Amino acid sequence: NLDKRFVENAVRNYADSLLKIAYSYTKSTYDAEDIVQEVFLSMTETEKDFISQEHLKAWLIRITINKSKNHVKSTWIAKRLPMPEEVENFSNEDYLLLDAVFALDKKYRIPIHLFYYEGYSIKEISEILGRSPATVGSWLDRGRKKLKKLFRGDLIEKQI
Repeated sequence: NLDKRFVENAVRNYADSLLKIAYSYTKSTYDAEDIVQEVFLSMTETEKDFISQEHLKAWLIRITINKSKNHVKSTWIAKRLPMPEEVENFSNEDYLLLDAVFALDKKYRIPIHLFYYEGYSIKEISEILGRSPATVGSWLDRGRKKLKKLFRGDLIEKQI
């Protein structure tokens, strides 16, 4: 369906972002990598016409979130022991911040990731998550406050 170069560009441009999103749900590098592979496989099999790179990115994020949620809900995952949490691609400072973000409830975690790491506006995040912009704005505000309490503002001021 999709041109090989189109798929390669999508992988190059969005794999790291999708990996971080999947990891935020699974807390496992291995599971996150599997999910991202499934997302790109879904992309190659879809009949969807992507009208822009932003449309493609939003679609990939939505599919990543859905696959991550399904993965976490599965009975097998719920009963197994967690895998070691290794995130090789992050600096120590990024890892500490991401670890704090991942510790947040998902209603704060996902909007914070999409806003600060992916550059989406509150309106765009509300469309991706199917929530009102006011709700997303509240989640961002509360999530930031929780992170600032954890880090007393030091690391957060630099990163966010």
